[in-house]
Amino acid sequence: MISFIIPTLNESSVIRKLLDNLRHYSAPHEVIISDGRSTDGTIDIARESGASVVVYEGTARQTIGDGRNLGAAQARGDFLLFMDSDVTVPDPDMFFASALQEFTRDPKLVGITVRISVSPELAQRGDGFLTWFISTVNYLQNNILGVGAASGEFQLVRADAFKKAGGYNASLAAGEDYEFFRRLSKLGHTRYVGDLTVYHTGRRAHKTGWFRLWMTWNINAIKVFFLGSSASREWKEVR
Repeated sequence: MISFIIPTLNESSVIRKLLDNLRHYSAPHEVIISDGRSTDGTIDIARESGASVVVYEGTARQTIGDGRNLGAAQARGDFLLFMDSDVTVPDPDMFFASALQEFTRDPKLVGITVRISVSPELAQRGDGFLTWFISTVNYLQNNILGVGAASGEFQLVRADAFKKAGGYNASLAAGEDYEFFRRLSKLGHTRYVGDLTVYHTGRRAHKTGWFRLWMTWNINAIKVFFLGSSASREWKEVR
C-alpha cells in the first residue's frame, strides 16, 4: 500500500485538485496531509476530501522536512510517496502500477523519482529546458553515479528504508529533499524513471524566475553537501 504524504501551508488554491486526482487511484492507499497550521481553509478541504490530517503543534516555523517526517510518522503503507501539494499524476492506476513494478524488478531498490514537468496549460518559456536539465541531473546522479538525487515534488520510497535512513533532516530549510535521497542511496539503489511524468504548477519558478531559483538551489545544495546546513534560513511560501 502507498501512503501519500503531502506537506501543506495555505494551499487551498491547489490542494483540492491534487486530492481529486488521487481519488482516481483504485488500489488500497491512504492520503496524509501534514499541515503547518494553515489559515486559509486547507485543513477543511483536506478533511472534506477524506484525507487524514495531522497539524504541526510546534512554536517555531515548521520546515518542509519536519512536515514530511510528521506525516510519515502516521503512515501505514509499505511505500511512502512524498509529494508537493501543486502536483498532479496522470492516470494514477497505470502510473503507480508502473512505479511499483520498478521495486518488484529490483529488490535492492529503495527509492525512485520521475520526470517532473510544468503542466502544459501553465507552461512558460524556458520551462522545457529547465525540466530537461533537472531530469538529466537526476538521471546521472541516480542511474549512473548512484549517489541519489530527487526533488520534493516526487519521492517514492520503501517505508522501511525511510525509517532506516532516519527520515528528512528537519533542521534544513532547503535542500532537504536532495540530502535525504543522497543518504537513502547508501542503503540501496535509487533510480530516476524517465518514462513516468508528474506535473506541477511551476509557481515558484514563474514568480522568482528560473535563473534565480536555479542559483538558490545550487547554493543550498553546495552548502548542504559540504557543511550540512542550508544557505536559506527560510523557504518562503509562494502562492
